[in-house]
Amino acid sequence: MTREIQGMESVVVPRNICVVTGSRAEYGLFTPVMRAIISNPLFNLQLSVTGTHLSSRHGNTEHFILRDGFRIDARVDIGLENVNTGADAAKATGRGISGFADAFRSLAPDLVLILGDRYEILAAATATLLMGIPLAHIAGGDLTEGAFDDSIRHCLTKMAHLHFATCKTAARRLVQLGENPDRIIISGSPGIDVIRSTRLLPRNEAEARLGFALRHHNLLITFHPVTRGTIPGLKQFDELLSALSSLGADIGLVFTAPNADPGASEMRDHLHHFIASHPNACFHESLGQELYLSTLAQCDAVVGNSSSGIYEAPSLKKPTVDIGDRQAGREKAASVISCEPYSGPIVKAIHQAFALDCSMIASPYGDGHAADRIASHLATITDFSSLLHKRFVDVKFAQSQENLDE
Repeated sequence: MTREIQGMESVVVPRNICVVTGSRAEYGLFTPVMRAIISNPLFNLQLSVTGTHLSSRHGNTEHFILRDGFRIDARVDIGLENVNTGADAAKATGRGISGFADAFRSLAPDLVLILGDRYEILAAATATLLMGIPLAHIAGGDLTEGAFDDSIRHCLTKMAHLHFATCKTAARRLVQLGENPDRIIISGSPGIDVIRSTRLLPRNEAEARLGFALRHHNLLITFHPVTRGTIPGLKQFDELLSALSSLGADIGLVFTAPNADPGASEMRDHLHHFIASHPNACFHESLGQELYLSTLAQCDAVVGNSSSGIYEAPSLKKPTVDIGDRQAGREKAASVISCEPYSGPIVKAIHQAFALDCSMIASPYGDGHAADRIASHLATITDFSSLLHKRFVDVKFAQSQENLDE
């Protein structure tokens, strides 16, 4: 945007792009996007943090953000310390809407940029909708049938004015949801960018940072609450722990924490009890992206129901044991082994993963240049407020749908 100043030539006034992050996982995906925004003189990055970043129970992960050199412009504490039920999550979302209303009123962003499918992000998006602020969304059109995140993601799609899809399949779903194909950009996942740009730690340094001696075979495990489905999440988690226990003490187990969904507190209790009785296991609340990816590179497989096993693991040529339906519906590389959430099938899938050759695996989520595509496309839009006029596009009238196949 240019502005005339009396007696001077017009100057470029950077536009405020406000990124909202509420968890360690989504922040890791956002980092290359934020750096691309900062490097563009057309933009001024604003950063609003919420969710587990501000929760001592979840490791106060804002310290990773500050360590990486980013300035935090607004903190919206939604009170995750006591979220144990769906009602708690609903109340936290309400606090988030109020907090983001104050933050956005103070920051006056020209565009808000969000990623993913969390209820913390739903709160931010709701505030933008009611305040008339243009909204761009990364990773709409994906599916996670075993979590209420799936519905949240589709809600975010309908509130957003611009979409950056992780793959062609997701882009087609956005069209099915009535979104204008001209506002859908297939960027790929910025998580692949992170892998491309991160220096992976050698084994001895990763072990030192973990405080844990890796074994000959090792598994990286993240299991989140299952918020939709017929098999309770805690039952699934106990089946996983039983499967891991049966593998024996020769296999190293590196756990990261479940997220802040309802049911996480009970999972944490069971996990800490397991760690206390298994010297071949260690637990870290949050590893940060460098240590997480470095640990993943040293392990033989990723196990659990986290999206990192779908997005990042294939690009590091590592197999994934994907348990249950939480990630059901996502586009999956051939290295992803899906199994039922019971001890026997989990053990079978882990042994299958140990024998799997992933050297030729290709990720469906892009080439590691998603951040550049996102920032470059934003730079082509001269007036973000023009995005606010949005209409539902019936699929049979979507003239440019074929462009998504290019």
